[in-house]
Amino acid sequence: MDRGRVTADVTVRREAFLDQVQERGEYGSRQEAERVARVVLALLGAHLVGEVRAQLAARLPEGFALILLNPLQSAEPLPPERFVRAAAAWIEGATDQTAAWDVSAVLSTTTDAAGDDLLGQILLQLPAGYDLLFGRPQPT
Repeated sequence: MDRGRVTADVTVRREAFLDQVQERGEYGSRQEAERVARVVLALLGAHLVGEVRAQLAARLPEGFALILLNPLQSAEPLPPERFVRAAAAWIEGATDQTAAWDVSAVLSTTTDAAGDDLLGQILLQLPAGYDLLFGRPQPT
């Protein structure tokens, strides 16, 4: 396999992921989209375990996969509203309202990478209400 082509594919995949986050979050720069993606994926990684986390990491661009696999530590799974508040605390200048937007931009892009089957497994590991953060409301 051509090493240059592999590097180019990884770069394109990363760029496409960030483009989606930037578009959905309406960020002015790719750097802002990347900063938000790093925080949200680090928080998400603290809530997922085992094979589900590994499968999701395999579907993300490499740099973001490593963030997911080496997460911030969480003593307990946070309910969705506390997850958003935690993101606000880590994202410079964020409020709870802007952090909700940020979380949604990243998690909806992550949903596209994961696919519906894996998303279902992810949601089983999270407290109720995360389906809305991922942009895929589940019937009650």
